[in-house]
Amino acid sequence: LMKESLKPGVSASKSFEIDKDRTIDFMGEDLRVYATPMLLRDIEHTCRDLIVEHCDEGEDSVGTHVNLTHSGATPLGMTVEISVTIAEVKGRHVTLEFKATDDAEEVASGKHSRFVVDMAKTKERLTAKVAKVGKS
Repeated sequence: LMKESLKPGVSASKSFEIDKDRTIDFMGEDLRVYATPMLLRDIEHTCRDLIVEHCDEGEDSVGTHVNLTHSGATPLGMTVEISVTIAEVKGRHVTLEFKATDDAEEVASGKHSRFVVDMAKTKERLTAKVAKVGKS
């Protein structure tokens, strides 16, 4: 069950270039900025990557809760650095704090909770759930 190295204070950061696929398009080409769902995806990936470094073989993590404040707009072409820090570990529940900063300012902050899963057991549960409702 996870390595002892998974503990509060452990941190990581990743940089993301804000390309067209990461931006909104509904305000027109001149107002393309980092879309909140894409920001969240990048935060989740950064958190997951950090946790996986401290998992045993056959383990991974899934997101369970997000508290995200997206406080600044990041234009197309800028770079955003997402920094994540483990705040709490309770059994398989891991809470991380994060912040995102673009080339000019902090643009997001919050907390993200993830649950470390045994992939084989998760597959069994999902297979049983699908069988229960008769869909494949």
